[in-house]
Order: sequence, then structure tokens, then C-alpha cells
Amino acid sequence: MTENDPAALLPNDRVKQAAIDGDVTQLHRGNRYGDPGDTFEVDGVTFELTEVTERTLGDMTDADAKREGSPSLEAYKKRMVRAHGGQFDWDDDADVVRHRFARVDDE
Repeated sequence: MTENDPAALLPNDRVKQAAIDGDVTQLHRGNRYGDPGDTFEVDGVTFELTEVTERTLGDMTDADAKREGSPSLEAYKKRMVRAHGGQFDWDDDADVVRHRFARVDDE
């Protein structure tokens, strides 16, 4: 188990806060940023990667989009274009890595 830099996985403060709030429980990224069991901390809250899966953008579903804080896959696609300054073209065949994570509550 490794402790990861949250900045590598969570791209901005909005996403970090959404993870703390439980509104974001996974992210698809272009690279792999850890392995199951790895942890990261955001503002004193510890998270554990529960699943890291190689996929394509075409594998994504509405449920995936909701886990990433969007109401639907269509809304997620539009958000990705905005987030990348219009320099992002959705390609169903593009390789991505899904990182699922869960908050680790201190007992």
C-alpha cells in the first residue's frame, strides 16, 4: 500500500471538495495514478483506492458519470470539453483508467 499525492488524481479544488462531500467516488484519467489499497489524503480526510480498471471512454455509462459528479454521461462529456478548454474530443476508443475510491473513516 502506498500513499499517493491527491493532486495527481484529483485535478482541482472543486473535485477534492466533491470527494470529501461524497459526491465524487471515482475518476477516469488518462494515466494510472495508483493501485487498489493505495491511499491519499485531502484536507485531513483519508481515501483508499478500491478499484483501478483500464477501460475506454466508450465503456463509460450514466452510472459512471454520476460517480464523477455529473447528472448524466452527456453532461459529463460536455464538462470534459469545458474542463479542457475546448481541446478535448470524445473518442469512444480512447484508453482511460477508472479510479474508484472510498473514504476511510477513522474509528
